[in-house]
Amino acid sequence: MSPLIMLMTAQAASLAATNYTVDVPMRAPVSAPNWADEFDGAQIDRETWRFDTARNAQGWYNHELQYYADARPENVRIEGGALVIKARHETLPAQSDWGGQAYTSAKLVSRKAYGPGFYEIRAKLPCARGTWPAIWLLPAGGSWPDEGEIDLMEMVGWQAEVVHATLHTAAFNHRLGTQRGAERRVPTSCSEFHRYQLDWGADAITIGVDDRAYMRVRNDQPGGKAAWPFTRPYNLILNLAIGGDWGGAKGVDDAALPQLMAVDYVRHWRGAPQR
Repeated sequence: MSPLIMLMTAQAASLAATNYTVDVPMRAPVSAPNWADEFDGAQIDRETWRFDTARNAQGWYNHELQYYADARPENVRIEGGALVIKARHETLPAQSDWGGQAYTSAKLVSRKAYGPGFYEIRAKLPCARGTWPAIWLLPAGGSWPDEGEIDLMEMVGWQAEVVHATLHTAAFNHRLGTQRGAERRVPTSCSEFHRYQLDWGADAITIGVDDRAYMRVRNDQPGGKAAWPFTRPYNLILNLAIGGDWGGAKGVDDAALPQLMAVDYVRHWRGAPQR
């Protein structure tokens, strides 16, 4: 979810992109991953994940409406061998960093940054209007969009069962209307787990679901870093936002809350071959 605060709601549709669509096979390596969290313990591993609460007081990017809690069980927990992030319609005025939000949720960021390779995240998504679940990667430091952003999976509840993959760079981003991405309908994305996949190489970034790629962007444009900053490790982010310029473009269905995103596992293989 790109940190562009001033994007108007009327421009919400421009956050999606369909200009780099492909339909080709992709598959995770058969070897053991170099890093994984199977979420099979009793508690979230605080040495693996941190909770991002940095903008609670002043409000989150894109005019999102949620307060992100820190390890609050009502919003995030391990349940049935999966990470559960739950968005709720409630206020938390007793929290010192509460910014007046009427919704709560959680945002987890991997403490370690991981670089190119193959990523697979098995997840089940919420579909209620106003929800905005995301699985994405962002580097530490620098300014957006210069350092790049990889949106492995986003879905907005008013367009249920359509997942989006998008890349943002200084030269190619939604602020300029030049972002690169694609979308795919996944009819059971809210009732079943699916495997969301990223094959990140030096020459191309490919994103798909269940061993089928639907987006591929090649490193074939001039501009150096402005076109292709994807050369250093990024942190993996899991979050469920409420509202915002894109997620809330058609309002929030309060009656449908709470809603949750469940993540069965996250896995990363270094140096996976490009297809």
